[in-house]
Amino acid sequence: MRTVLMVAEKPSLAQSIAKILSRGNMSSRKGLNGVCSVHEYTGSFVGQTAHFKMTSVCGHVMTLDFIGKYNSWDKVDPAELFSKAPTEKKEANPKLTMVKFLQVEGRGCDCIVLWLDCDKEGENICFEVLDAVLPVMNKPRGSERTIYRAKFSSITDTDICNAMNHLGEPNRNEALSVDARQELDLRIGCAFTRFQTKYFQGKYGNLDSSLISFGPCQTPTLGFCVERHDKIQSFKPETYWVLQAKVNPEKESSLTLDWDRVRVFDREVAQMFLNITKMAKEAKVESVSKKEKVKQRPLALNTVEMLRVASAALGMGPQHAMQIAERLYTQGYISYPRTETTHYPENFDLKGCLRQQASNPYWAETVNALLSEGINRPRKGHDAGDHPPITPMRAATEAELGGDGWRLYEYITRHFIATVSADCKYLQTTISFSIGPERFTCVGKVVTSPGFTEIMPWHSIPLEESLPHCEKGDLFPIGEIKLLEKQTSPPDYLTEAELITLMEKHGIGTDASIPVHINNICQRNYVTVESGRRLKPTNLGIVLVHGYYKIDAELVLPTIRSAVEKQLNLIALGKANYHQVLEHTLDIFKRKFHYFVDSIAGMDELMEVSFSPLAATGKPLSRCGKCHRFMKYIQAKPSRLHCSHCDDTYSLPQNGTIKLYKELRCPLDDFELVLWSSGSRGKSYPLCPYCYNHPPFRDMKKGMGCNECTHPTCQHSLSMLGIGQCVECENGVLVLDSTSGPKWKMACNKCNVIVHFFENAHKVRVSPETCDLCEAALVDVDFNKAKSPLPGDETQHSGCVFCDPVFQDLVELKHAAMRHPMHRGGQGKRQGRGRGKGRRPGGRLNPKKPKDKMAALAAYFV
Repeated sequence: MRTVLMVAEKPSLAQSIAKILSRGNMSSRKGLNGVCSVHEYTGSFVGQTAHFKMTSVCGHVMTLDFIGKYNSWDKVDPAELFSKAPTEKKEANPKLTMVKFLQVEGRGCDCIVLWLDCDKEGENICFEVLDAVLPVMNKPRGSERTIYRAKFSSITDTDICNAMNHLGEPNRNEALSVDARQELDLRIGCAFTRFQTKYFQGKYGNLDSSLISFGPCQTPTLGFCVERHDKIQSFKPETYWVLQAKVNPEKESSLTLDWDRVRVFDREVAQMFLNITKMAKEAKVESVSKKEKVKQRPLALNTVEMLRVASAALGMGPQHAMQIAERLYTQGYISYPRTETTHYPENFDLKGCLRQQASNPYWAETVNALLSEGINRPRKGHDAGDHPPITPMRAATEAELGGDGWRLYEYITRHFIATVSADCKYLQTTISFSIGPERFTCVGKVVTSPGFTEIMPWHSIPLEESLPHCEKGDLFPIGEIKLLEKQTSPPDYLTEAELITLMEKHGIGTDASIPVHINNICQRNYVTVESGRRLKPTNLGIVLVHGYYKIDAELVLPTIRSAVEKQLNLIALGKANYHQVLEHTLDIFKRKFHYFVDSIAGMDELMEVSFSPLAATGKPLSRCGKCHRFMKYIQAKPSRLHCSHCDDTYSLPQNGTIKLYKELRCPLDDFELVLWSSGSRGKSYPLCPYCYNHPPFRDMKKGMGCNECTHPTCQHSLSMLGIGQCVECENGVLVLDSTSGPKWKMACNKCNVIVHFFENAHKVRVSPETCDLCEAALVDVDFNKAKSPLPGDETQHSGCVFCDPVFQDLVELKHAAMRHPMHRGGQGKRQGRGRGKGRRPGGRLNPKKPKDKMAALAAYFV
């Protein structure tokens, strides 16, 4: 019997597909990475009985990055990133050990069926999976086919079974186009980002952005927002005048008429028209026309239109809307949400999808009427050759989906029903009047057939005043004629919906990446989202775009990226060479980069106007070890210390608070120590600003605080305060937080594990001796007599926090939001004061992980 490995893109998809194909007759188990399950069943494959193993990945298996030394901002010239810097594929999430997991499950399999999402990214992941599993699969016999690709657009029984019966092959060209995009974005983005971040953060203190990033798609996206801002700023309002007339067809009713000239910008001319029309006493009907008009039902829904509506009407950001749509898809409620197509294929089961909605109380009446009277064929839209339009695949209730999930599902469903409904028809009556020599008009609309607007009421024809019955030559008394003075108004800031439209029009990004680019410019503090989801550029965003325009407009204009996107699409179609496109595009941007570096003074002139130099920013905090003057603490992102006398800047840990640490100094360089803290419930540790940026020992890296310093005698170092190996991660050490009393704690210097212990103790010290069982350092604890929890009214005790039974109830592990007692009864031996094995050379701790600790840990994180 052959074994067939099947791989989907997400664990939930794997489960749904396996359930359909096995008809629920399957067994399931967790994979070795603890995230992806494996579903097994026996069935038929290519006319033979086979054993199936369905599992999944979690998005991309691999990611592209530079090799080791080229990831250092300080050691590598950014210009080298365009060609000299080698790249490599690394695991996208090493903690998932996805490659090892795939190899374990793929070993000994005869065939593989790839159920990855059916878009270019999905094709790319197909080959990532193949690279992992092909070396361990059984070798094919002769020309036997072993690699299959399933193409599907929804998680329904029909679609999944149809895909299984019509298996194809993965598309190498589409995968290569994704590889090309990844490499271009990595090399171009990193080169520009590293250069401008280092240049400007080294000069200005209030940029309030931890990264001044550049992206081939991100920057033109920002450019659209700043272009609208510039139009608003340069707008000069103009005064104009409008002639407004009202006639009285009946005694108690009036009709407002619109002037055919619309408006004039000259006050004297406007006054002349007013004087002429005021001479007339009656308005004469010159013509009455009636026309039946049609408001067309919408085209079928694609991704861009869904994102536009989600932002404009539902108040959801594009990335949030996309996440919800993906969840609805994986749960089987809608078809694949990433599509450019607005045209249904001829064989699409429209009636079947419509019948699914026949019992929903919100639209059951409309749906049943359509099913009984016959549906209308959807309008002919654009067929991009990818997936069918976004369609509801099964019924749902608000209780099932809840909140935003229901709101998006409801819109998708209403839109689908509208596409198979009739057009809206209405009768438009236009009456033309003359008052003296001037012409005026009024228009009225009466709906004759609401059509699709019944299911999409926000598109309905607005109710208007009914027009009087009249014929040519009728006269109506004039109620009033007056001159209205108005002013032209500036455009408003771009909404997300308008920005999405511009990005689609100019070919910036894809339906999948558009939400990411918009989210990036928000995250980088280049724009802020105002009410109505309007995007207002910040000072930093404005200055960057103006600087790009000043140096090289093509860096921010959409033209060059649009051209690159066309080349990438040609790679996907097999009409362009992957290596040639890559080489040509990188050569263009390399030249642009060198010109940008040589001309950076132009952007710097704009920065000087908007931002303060480092020396003028921040507040004095700690003393420099070189000049012994106070350095300034700059709180704006990225937070850092700056010595204006030495003109040196020192990076600090981010996302926490920094304060002076008791005016204590580093024994190596005489810099005053500072204390970083993530809050009262989080971690805190002291650090020397100089050592943090210039590691003093070979076994230290840049960005390490005192809790990782291997100085053998410093009272703040790991050597003196380290207690034992972390109970969660492999390389971390639990270090005593000597500032945490009376709520004492030790925290891992690598991960977010915190151990609270000995609350209300007077003193807690790390002993030079170690535990016989686990080699962790012993701890000396001193309680006040009134608050001592120690047995026999003792106030002092020395022991191992992991093994000593006296400490059993005084130690509590906290990991993320979990709060559980760390030890439970009967979990191995505990140890009091040991024989004092002492520390390893250099004071470095390397305790073993006792089995009882791991057993206790397993209980917390199951």
